[in-house]
Amino acid sequence: MTEPEILVREQGSLGRITLNRPKALNSLTLGMVRAMAQAVEQWRTAEHIRAILIDGAGERGLCAGGDVRALHDAAKAGDESLPAAFWTEEYQLNSALAGYPKPVIGIMDGICMGGGVGISAHGSHRVVTERSKIGMPEVGIGFIPDVGGTYLLSRGPGELGTHLALTGAPVGGADAIYCGVADYYVNSANLPELVEALATGEVDEVLQKFSESAPEASLAAQREWIDAAYSADGVEEILRRLRERPEEAARETAEVIGQKSPTSLKVTLKALRSDYGSLEDALVQEYRLAMACVRIGDFVEGVRATLVDKDRNPQWSPAQLSDVDESRVEKFFEPVADEPELFG
Repeated sequence: MTEPEILVREQGSLGRITLNRPKALNSLTLGMVRAMAQAVEQWRTAEHIRAILIDGAGERGLCAGGDVRALHDAAKAGDESLPAAFWTEEYQLNSALAGYPKPVIGIMDGICMGGGVGISAHGSHRVVTERSKIGMPEVGIGFIPDVGGTYLLSRGPGELGTHLALTGAPVGGADAIYCGVADYYVNSANLPELVEALATGEVDEVLQKFSESAPEASLAAQREWIDAAYSADGVEEILRRLRERPEEAARETAEVIGQKSPTSLKVTLKALRSDYGSLEDALVQEYRLAMACVRIGDFVEGVRATLVDKDRNPQWSPAQLSDVDESRVEKFFEPVADEPELFG
């Protein structure tokens, strides 16, 4: 018998969802998104369930993101039905968790990237540990920070969200709290006991008891150069400012950004600076951007270089930032011809 990709059960007053693909770092498939959405909907009005908890099987992390290999294979074969269905239903799940009438607890232990952020960071109670590595690395595969990532990151202190989006760099638990994408710092050794206690349904009291003061956020000390550089109007100017800073970290950051998809960098910066009225506004726009990344962007090539051939040598098109003009960027933001009604 093959193990189910997702474990759904009730533990006392807790509805518990465990992502169960530890060998694939619990990356999300369409089937997993559907199983989660069904459970979340069932528990919405179940009187005996007082809160939902989302965690990941295995020791390595909550979730490495969406199963981009499957999306790549479909897109390369000219089949857009899987990417369209996956992003539609994933974003609807993100919205459902964000607006849920009961507490939603995300255990962001270990690796929590991309789609993993989407199923945890929109919840009401977000738990990190000393092992947490949280990031939105999408610009490195010719994509954009989706699952509400542009919404979350645009609301971080100063220009920290811009820094995380354009570098794709992961942060630890303390920095995640500082950036506003997590709430509670808990020692990973105490997680089994924490989950047991949460089964009582007394979410705030239990988290208060188990959480401790987070270490100092390393990004706090770097705010000066981050805010100064990333407040620029365009990606080229951001890179120029980074290269001219006296701090070595700033110059190293310019090198990191320089390796990402030029198109994705410019599209991401514009998305971050959109005037979103709600998470749902962001998700509708991200759906357009995601489909454009497949159709006219660097997604297929980025995933090939990173996960398929693993040569780490993507041939971005265009290859230079200067060749990505405003009209190309604008195309990504246009409504999709067969756009679904994401939110009624």
